[in-house]
Amino acid sequence: MTTTAEPETPNAVPDHPPSFDEVYAAHYADLTVQLYAYFGDRQEAQDVVQEAFCRALARWKSVALYDDPVAWIRRVAWNLAVSRWRRSRTALSFLRRQRPVEPRQDGPTPERVALLAALAKLPPTQRRVVVLRYLADLTVAEIAERESVPEGTVKSWLYRARAALAEEVRHD
Repeated sequence: MTTTAEPETPNAVPDHPPSFDEVYAAHYADLTVQLYAYFGDRQEAQDVVQEAFCRALARWKSVALYDDPVAWIRRVAWNLAVSRWRRSRTALSFLRRQRPVEPRQDGPTPERVALLAALAKLPPTQRRVVVLRYLADLTVAEIAERESVPEGTVKSWLYRARAALAEEVRHD
């Protein structure tokens, strides 16, 4: 005597699709366990399953008519889980590329502050030649060409600027 096995879950009557509450009560826990196994984080699993059910509820009139509404909810939950995993992976990758600690920059020393203050008191041409000569490492000839003046003028400006800076430093 051969008997055919009854399906484990009865087929939904086409005229009577399952209610959202019935599907939620019957499948929320199972879907959460599945996603928990994937995520390894129960809170994340609960969040994505809850979000999938929220999306199903918003369109329940059409989802309820599917052959297997739970399959649709499961697919949405898995898609959400994968999207969250990808976002997390991208964020972690970004964070790994960042400097672990911002390098500490000390403020200017008192000598540097005094030098900048003294430079600010010089006439613009003298200040410019001092910067070009001692910070940009240009020669007197290069400065003269750049400023369109004779080399002697550049030497004169440098002499006056050094003298004014020395006087300023003595007063501080």
